[in-house]
Amino acid sequence: MITLRDVCKTFYREHDHDVQEFRVLDRVSLDIRDGEFVSIIGPSGCGKTTLLRIIDGLIGYDSGEVLVDGVLVDGPGRDRLRGMARRQREEVAREYIALVGLSGFEHHYPHELSGGMQQRAGLARALCVEPKILLMDEPFGSLDAQTRLVLQEDLLRIWDKEHKTVVFITHAMDEAVYLSDRVVIMSSHPGRVAQVLDIPLPRPRAAPAVRQRPEFIALTGHIWDRLRISSPAREPASRS
Repeated sequence: MITLRDVCKTFYREHDHDVQEFRVLDRVSLDIRDGEFVSIIGPSGCGKTTLLRIIDGLIGYDSGEVLVDGVLVDGPGRDRLRGMARRQREEVAREYIALVGLSGFEHHYPHELSGGMQQRAGLARALCVEPKILLMDEPFGSLDAQTRLVLQEDLLRIWDKEHKTVVFITHAMDEAVYLSDRVVIMSSHPGRVAQVLDIPLPRPRAAPAVRQRPEFIALTGHIWDRLRISSPAREPASRS
């Protein structure tokens, strides 16, 4: 469904009449299969969001190749509810509002919803246009731990029903393992694919039981070990 071949991206910044060059992504190659759930995790600044925006066609890339469903990406996708009657649009909207557990809140304004409900509404909005691919950039990052766990379960329930291709960015190692078929671990400065890790946990994944499995704990620990290697060196703590 998604093919990346040697994708490079450099940003340029002018400072004191001097142009500074910053290579964000360097020769990133990755294949994501139809219906697969893939998470991308890595240190801050490794280019995760840039990579997602390149896949979506929102920004260009310097070299390499990006294909979605065999078509070269040269701009944003055009998946929209075009040519659909208003009544049909409303029916589709209600269907996905129910799917994400928001029936009864159809006429509420965003500020009247909790953070978790707003994330559910965002997911329903994304699903309404019936995309082939969901690109999700840390959708649960600002939520409290309990709400985050609940929405992870909800997302897997919806994914089991819809089987969309999902590319999911996260900083949470346990979240990546719980949700994904594979986890892409990135290194930084510049961003490269350090490892693509298969997650062989059976589906459906019943929480919290799956989180207590030795394999889950081992996979989470492995990702942490790789991230420690891939992260930029930190300054030693000063002594008082």
